[in-house]
Amino acid sequence: MIPKPAHNLQRGVIHLIIPVVIILIVLLGLVFLALQKGKISPPPLNNYKQSSQKEKGNELWTEGGVAVAGAYADADVVDLGNGKFRMYYSAEPETQGFQGQVYSAVTSDGKNWSKEEGTRITSAIFPSVIKLPDGRFRMYFQDRPNIKSAISTDGLTWEREQGVRIDTTNTAGLALTGVLSPTVIKTGVEYLMVYAGAINEPYGKEKVPNKETHPLLWATSKDGLTFEPKGIAVDSRNETFKGWMDGPELVAWDDGTIRLYFFGYFGFYQSIFENGIFSEPEFVFYGPNFDDKLFPSDPPGDPTLAKIGNNWYLFYGYHKKGIYYATLDK
Repeated sequence: MIPKPAHNLQRGVIHLIIPVVIILIVLLGLVFLALQKGKISPPPLNNYKQSSQKEKGNELWTEGGVAVAGAYADADVVDLGNGKFRMYYSAEPETQGFQGQVYSAVTSDGKNWSKEEGTRITSAIFPSVIKLPDGRFRMYFQDRPNIKSAISTDGLTWEREQGVRIDTTNTAGLALTGVLSPTVIKTGVEYLMVYAGAINEPYGKEKVPNKETHPLLWATSKDGLTFEPKGIAVDSRNETFKGWMDGPELVAWDDGTIRLYFFGYFGFYQSIFENGIFSEPEFVFYGPNFDDKLFPSDPPGDPTLAKIGNNWYLFYGYHKKGIYYATLDK
């Protein structure tokens, strides 16, 4: 048998390699397109998220357990002074006899909460409470389709204030059917509010869990009562958020910045407000019930933050389980 010339063998090998390379390129292209269309789950595994957080300098939160057990959501925490803090939280809409009840509990350490007797207010969803310069408290809440407010001298007994704080009027040209989930903070000489706007249609053409689309909007006020809409704070209408943002929370951070936290389908995100602009959101936390589905079945919701003692606490709701907490790793 006469051996084949070496160059013929090389040719044969090359002819075999080229189709394999082409097939690999095509497969990689299909995977990329699927990812772009959201057909492959975008959230990585939990340990990968923690690794990527370290690499990007994002926050690392350690899960702590239940703060207030029960069918509750929409928590907000206010500093009462003298080392005491009060949490306001709502009954979940699925509870029997639901009337938009808001309850409260107090703590001195952020971990052990004592429920206070009675109901603080009804027909007030997503409460956001701030302490006013005169010592009184104001609660902003969702009373769809508007955002309204109530006033209190002791934080326990509330009286509704006249008028509407924010309605569906906006400068972004959005056809809103309601505004919801307010968060308010006093910064300098004005009040800053971020809230969700409800658009009565699902995002895009793919099947998503919610029938509404929720971008986040913002407004400012000189007196805390009359707010001027400014536009979109963070837009959910993209492939990262797939139309869904909710439960915004404004917080003054240690470094003097104003941070905005909120939740989407895949967990909690953070944006920094500076010079009238909200930065590109970054992922910060998921929670104990992580799964890697395209739309996780039980994501955490409605973040609220408070610095209690020397530690930052993140409180969030889990459906039918209660208000959980996590602490920020130093």
